[in-house]
Amino acid sequence: MSGDRANSLPLRVDSVVKRFGAVTAVAGVSVEIQPGACFGLLGPNGAGKSTLIRSIVGRVRLDSGSISIFGHPVSSSAARADLGWVPQELAVYPLLTCRENLQAFGRYQELHGKLLEDAIAWCLEWAALEDRAGSPVKTLSGGMKRRLNMAAGLIHRPRLVLLDEPTVGVDPQSRNRIFEMVEALRASGTTIIYTTHYMEEAERLCDRIAIIDHGKIIAEGTKETLVAQAFGSRSSVTMHFGAVKIDLGAWAARRGGSAQDSAVHCSVEKPTEIAGLLEAASRDGLEVLDVTLQRPNLESVFLHLTGKELRA
Repeated sequence: MSGDRANSLPLRVDSVVKRFGAVTAVAGVSVEIQPGACFGLLGPNGAGKSTLIRSIVGRVRLDSGSISIFGHPVSSSAARADLGWVPQELAVYPLLTCRENLQAFGRYQELHGKLLEDAIAWCLEWAALEDRAGSPVKTLSGGMKRRLNMAAGLIHRPRLVLLDEPTVGVDPQSRNRIFEMVEALRASGTTIIYTTHYMEEAERLCDRIAIIDHGKIIAEGTKETLVAQAFGSRSSVTMHFGAVKIDLGAWAARRGGSAQDSAVHCSVEKPTEIAGLLEAASRDGLEVLDVTLQRPNLESVFLHLTGKELRA
């Protein structure tokens, strides 16, 4: 890759490895994010996603590999200026008002005077908190606190934003408002890394998606590409069973599927193939409670590749 192109990339992760004792949390991950993209990073619990995120924000010392932000090492002041990180945990001061919080976080980013006041005004408008600017954070709803948390992380108007589970614990109305905030960022040309445990969010917001499992990127592409690579023209079948007395994982594996709890996920080329699955279940003493057939989606791809549901 030429130096000019590498320097223009908002994020470049190159062969990153991070171990904790005998455990390899990130095992040679490489990924590039293009300018203006919303890039979804999905993975089951314990897959290495959190370690990769902490590596990107400079909180982890790598064993090998490198990470650059617009061509600068993550440890550099230039990279820190270009990156905004909104963590899962609320990181605002409950006794201060919204405006006072933004003033504090703006000063952390070395903003002063008119630059700081303009940044605060933008944040309050973007987060729809203008009418609550003077309210102590402890008086805000959960959704408002979450929006203020996002604004505090982005007050320096970074070119690359990492949103880590930004809708955790909020109601549907607040979630939709956060979607609008993310879409406004995209419209302004900001590059976004988005992690979520809600598959419908990734489908709605993300241009490209990477799935990480066991410390490795096991799939990357657009939603349509991932579905086509995993299933082609096949459809997904989910069968839920009553009390199971056999090894359901082995039963599913013999039919090219996977099992989770008392459910089996398979794929079929034609809907008529369901009859064969039902006959096999009856023959093996499995009580079928229900069967669903659907065209594969991102959730289907995730199950197919990891054997787990995203929210498990």
